[in-house]
Amino acid sequence: MASSIRTVPVTSQGGDMTTTLATDRGAHTATPVLPTADAHLTLRPLPTGDARITGGFWALRQERNGRDAVRSGYQQLETAGNFRNLRIAAGLEEGEAVGPIFMDSDVTKWLEAVAWEYGRAPAEDLLDLQREVTALYAQAQADDGYLDSVQQVRGKGERYTDLKWSHEMYCAGHLYQAAVAQHRATGDTGLLEVAIKNADHLVRTFGDGTAPDGTPKTRDVDGHPVVEMGLVELYRETGNRDYLDLAHWFVDARGHGIIERAGGEPTYFSDRVPSREATTVEGHAVRAVYLAAGAVDVAIETGDTELLTASETQFADMMATKAFITGGLGARWDWEAFGDPYELPTARGYAETCAAIGGVQWAWRLLLATGKPVYADAIERLLYNAFLAGVSLAGTEYFYVNPLQQRDHAHQDENRSPAHGRRGWFDCACCPPNIMRTFASLDGYLATATDGGLQIHQYATADLGPVRVDTDSPHDGRVRVTVTEDGPLALGLRIPAWSDTTTVTGPDGSANPTAGTLHVVDREWSAGDTVELVFDTTPHRYVADARIDAARGQVAIERGPLVYAVEQADQQGFTADDLT
Repeated sequence: MASSIRTVPVTSQGGDMTTTLATDRGAHTATPVLPTADAHLTLRPLPTGDARITGGFWALRQERNGRDAVRSGYQQLETAGNFRNLRIAAGLEEGEAVGPIFMDSDVTKWLEAVAWEYGRAPAEDLLDLQREVTALYAQAQADDGYLDSVQQVRGKGERYTDLKWSHEMYCAGHLYQAAVAQHRATGDTGLLEVAIKNADHLVRTFGDGTAPDGTPKTRDVDGHPVVEMGLVELYRETGNRDYLDLAHWFVDARGHGIIERAGGEPTYFSDRVPSREATTVEGHAVRAVYLAAGAVDVAIETGDTELLTASETQFADMMATKAFITGGLGARWDWEAFGDPYELPTARGYAETCAAIGGVQWAWRLLLATGKPVYADAIERLLYNAFLAGVSLAGTEYFYVNPLQQRDHAHQDENRSPAHGRRGWFDCACCPPNIMRTFASLDGYLATATDGGLQIHQYATADLGPVRVDTDSPHDGRVRVTVTEDGPLALGLRIPAWSDTTTVTGPDGSANPTAGTLHVVDREWSAGDTVELVFDTTPHRYVADARIDAARGQVAIERGPLVYAVEQADQQGFTADDLT
């Protein structure tokens, strides 16, 4: 479909940029990470719009997320008071701010979901919601670019006085991600203009050197990372190098006592060891993996091989010693934190849904940087087992916490407890809009490209540039890939680590590639040529590592990418707790 696009100039400190506003736009599916042409990469994401899930397992969940969850999210945010906080900050209403200090971040994660969902399934009501809330952000923003509605109302002019807890730059990071998503998926520039104004404010305020007024800049970091990822993506969208440089400064500033000197416990804030020296993850799980993902973004754009190598070491140690078999991340309810190596309790494991999402974001960036299939394997495990458990099939009820075991007659205590069952919202509602944006952008995580090549990493029924994929995965191990264009193509096919034997049959015959590798079929193709993959989905029995004292002697069953659960509803005559 032809599109009628008009261009409008948008300016930011340090450079000019041309952006587009769509006037007649078709589906424009997600590319949540879009490195620059000069980025140091092995693989590149497919261009925006080239990947589209069209059926099967993930399409059903995307459809329910878009039809029900994203649209009902607007009312949930209204009921919880998030929008009212913004209206008070904008001077449209009077009153006191409600909710946690980071209430704005729930709105921007939802706005990101709205943008990607519009790209997936364009609809005028989504544009109306997006533009209404974007206008509210623009009205709430201070003249100098500062924006944090709860702090603006409660702080009465004070800013950045307790960054270890205030989440001011955490909210900014999610704002930038939403703004970039909105621009890529819809062409609208409204939120991007707000984000640029805020990012320019941060550039003037933080880092080394002096501010425009001649005073020293503030050497401080936010207690909850995510601004690093947001700044790098904003740099990619605008070309303003100041944003990348500030993200690099924030990554390198950690581990040098800034938060500890402000009274914060350094382990919890991932501030005990510098990012390029750390060998593992520690502290608050979501904060740790968001910081790690941001560090890889910086490494990709700057060529910082030391930072990338350290991140690979940290990821490998996390998956080997600090991740549940589901891929769930975060062992402790106390401080929502990673524990010590092999500290992985079954009933009291935390495994926050947001941590799984952050784990996917980190693994995806490592996959782009290195091309190693181990990161695509990790994404698959995280998506099917750590992330998916956090949402109902209807798409509108959620788990915040995802332990491996729910004890019989477990007490329904505080709001996050899974003993309540999945819930429609939470007092701390970080997970629901995070799930929404992940489903809506899932198309962008399926495949990558190189010069002359396409690599398929996640198997879903989808159109991926010059190929079409058909599969009943994860329930069936058969995949058909159909090439839809004539010409040369190096077609890369991930062979999952769980498939003991795999058969790949194509125009040139059959092969039996090794598990955990990328199998490449490089040839001249004719439209309609097919490749058939048959993965071995024989169930595997895994015995818990003896160092995991909470699960010593226990086993888990996997079939294909799925970790199976024993559910009490299926049992008769005994409780699941009695199993040995």
